[in-house]
Amino acid sequence: RGRGLQESFARLVEACTEPTAGMERWLGRLESSRWLGHVQAALSTACLAAQEGGHVLVHGAEGTDTTLLVTALAQLILDPACRSLEGFLGLLEREWIQAGHPFQLRCARSAASHARGKQEAPLFLLFLDCVWQLGRQFPLSLEFGEQLLLTLLDNAYASAYGTFLCNSERERWPSFEEESTHSLWAWLNQPEEKQKYLNPLYSHNPLVIWPSVEPQSIQLWQGFFLRWIRPSQHLDEAWAQIWRLVEGN
Repeated sequence: RGRGLQESFARLVEACTEPTAGMERWLGRLESSRWLGHVQAALSTACLAAQEGGHVLVHGAEGTDTTLLVTALAQLILDPACRSLEGFLGLLEREWIQAGHPFQLRCARSAASHARGKQEAPLFLLFLDCVWQLGRQFPLSLEFGEQLLLTLLDNAYASAYGTFLCNSERERWPSFEEESTHSLWAWLNQPEEKQKYLNPLYSHNPLVIWPSVEPQSIQLWQGFFLRWIRPSQHLDEAWAQIWRLVEGN
């Protein structure tokens, strides 16, 4: 799974570096990368787990990769508390950090690097892409927006904080004990920082949010894959205008 996902991601990155190749050719390369198929499969599996109800055992291989992907997404679908900013960060701490996703092995190089080790795989990126899909389909139901997802991804690959260091809690803890690193969560929860990541359209939704997993419902996460190609000025201005309208009311 990890190797196939890595190869799929590499093909998509190559396609996104040639946005002027012609629409038909570009769409063909997007489809052949099969990245959106991985997104669809992850959301479908999470929905299956969420539909079971009660206690569900999810376990694959070592339980630190696709297992965490599915369990975290299922909780987002089912539990409105996980869709708040505080709840989402708690979900990441519980399901990805404490459960032992090997960030150092999986994110050893830049997400878009052509040189990749045998154990590198963009599982965390796939998870954040799925969260973005949920936010796009349910724009009022997540308290946080795309900027938080991008910040988390950037810090998973290169960070001044210790949250995503090493491959387990046992390896990571000495860095915090010696105060040589600090928690990313503490930084994100500062009032002046927190405001940057909130969704101005958020309205608490107590219901389960069942995403559509039809192929036409899964879209390319342009905010990440085209972030260095597509100008963001107009999107930033629109986002600022939304905040002004919300605060004005």
